[in-house]
Amino acid sequence: MKQDKMTLFERLLPVVIDLYSETTELSQGDGDLQLWYNRGYADGMVHAMRQLEFSVSLEQADLPAPLTIDDAQAFLPWGKAYRHGFEMGEGETREVLAV
Repeated sequence: MKQDKMTLFERLLPVVIDLYSETTELSQGDGDLQLWYNRGYADGMVHAMRQLEFSVSLEQADLPAPLTIDDAQAFLPWGKAYRHGFEMGEGETREVLAV
């Protein structure tokens, strides 16, 4: 079972890397809500992976630090898109890796 999880993790990691790559230049207030959603999704995936004990493998991937959205920003359109992406990325990653 552990090997199955590692195989799934190895298939998910390129998705995370791609999402981070496309959101590298993202800045607060950027109006492209899809990019904010994508960055949140990637951060949510990484959050779930860390909690599911993939931290060592994630460290080897040298991913950027997750963004921090404070309470005031969470109500802005881009903050909402990020938060929704985070929740979806975290939840779906848990579903996939809960083998």
